Amino acid sequence: MAVCCDLEVDVNGEETFLVHKKIVGSYSGRLSKLFGKSTNAKRNKVVFHDFPGGAENFELVSRFCYNEGKIDVNPSNILFLYSAAQFMEMNTSVSGTCNLLEKTKKSIEEISYWTWSDLLVALKHCQDLQPIATFSGVLEKCLDSLVGRLAITSEASPCASTSSPDSSGFRLSCDSRSTESLKNSFSRATWWFEDLSVLSPDLIGMLIELMVSRKYNHVMISRFLFHYQKSKFCTASSDEKCKVLEIVIDMLYTLDPISISCKNLFGILRVVLSLKIGKSCRNKLESMIGSQMDQATLDNLLIPSPYGSTYLYDVNLVLRFLKAFRHGGGWQLSPMRMKKVASLIDLYIAEVAPDPCLKSSKFLALLVALPDSARDSWDELYHAMDIYLEVHAGLSEEEKMKICCALNYEKLSTEACMHLSQNARFPSKNSPLNFNDIQGKAKKDEATKQVVLYSGRLDISAENEKLRAHLQRMQWRVVELEKVCKKMQTQMAKIMKSKVSSHSAARSLPRLCS
Repeated sequence: MAVCCDLEVDVNGEETFLVHKKIVGSYSGRLSKLFGKSTNAKRNKVVFHDFPGGAENFELVSRFCYNEGKIDVNPSNILFLYSAAQFMEMNTSVSGTCNLLEKTKKSIEEISYWTWSDLLVALKHCQDLQPIATFSGVLEKCLDSLVGRLAITSEASPCASTSSPDSSGFRLSCDSRSTESLKNSFSRATWWFEDLSVLSPDLIGMLIELMVSRKYNHVMISRFLFHYQKSKFCTASSDEKCKVLEIVIDMLYTLDPISISCKNLFGILRVVLSLKIGKSCRNKLESMIGSQMDQATLDNLLIPSPYGSTYLYDVNLVLRFLKAFRHGGGWQLSPMRMKKVASLIDLYIAEVAPDPCLKSSKFLALLVALPDSARDSWDELYHAMDIYLEVHAGLSEEEKMKICCALNYEKLSTEACMHLSQNARFPSKNSPLNFNDIQGKAKKDEATKQVVLYSGRLDISAENEKLRAHLQRMQWRVVELEKVCKKMQTQMAKIMKSKVSSHSAARSLPRLCS
């Protein structure tokens, strides 16, 4: 018997369907309410502007109705069918058959039995219908099942818990079979990286949050996030790159800092510098880098200054790294880590000192960024200060004085002190400290007269107490050096006298023999 198509349905302006009003209406509460119990053949028209899944999904729903409530619900269509069943109010059973809403809910309860591929298919559709996916529970159940399976593979792989964030994923071994086995273990631990890289940033954020809550290995999570960022950047637009970076940085920030590769963080930083991401997100990245400053290298820190700046390197960024290092427990860190960072910063200061555009306030900020206990010697900083003063000969006397006040004279070597004593670039009223003059002096007051270093013009007030203390310590150092010089002169005199006596005795010997 021919079926009369008496209902015209416009689906989101995409396509118009002609269906039997009674057949479709018997399964749809929404259409039943709309047309009541009318069964006349007069054609009606319905326009849906926001039908979930569009024309393709409406066709699936129509097939369900025409096929007497029979349809294959699978990972590819479950979300669309569920959302359509909600939209069309298809919660009424006809002739004892299960209604569409019941069918889809039953399938959702069985998600834990789906294959890995089925879960990925469903998650891809969740990206397009995330509100419905969240409401239906499909998204939560898919992610839950996914993480559960990852946890099982992680426990089976030793690589996931023994690798460091900067390692290649396996330890080298003299036993080639052992090395090959570790390589295979690494591959088994990261097999899911490519599969999940197709997901949207929002879903990745939800996935990582669930993994962290389930105590999944942080090293593997961080590696995946770096992999995800690189994978997505291949085809992403500028806006998409920003979204990916923000999600990746936010998720990395939730991990244990020691599980994150410092090298990879600097890699992300260089990308961030060319994009406009949120300030909060950038602060998180700088904080993570700052907490690992002892793992950084000089090349990592030599980042060009922002566009429009006159100075060569981004000194402000490095200062923020150091601030994050201190606030992240830097002052209470082990002496080894503190000294390692100090050595790195000394190299950095030496690198930026010749920059003619570097302001004295920024240079001084670098000098005092770490506590004095972080350095055993100040020789490197002294040489950097010397270079800076040479390049910036036009500094005011006050600016020079501030820089010299930062120098710890007590931690200078004898050679550095000798150089300082003859260094005209360091501020002084008459002449710089000269050890050639000191050697001829015997009394303390005569030696201290040579130590001027602004002592003649300094107003020793409260704000200059620090400088006065430095000067006093320098004076005592001069006295000690004078004693050493006198001792060496005495020893040299004795040696020369002894040589002269020996030479005279040798010349007299032939005469005695004759």
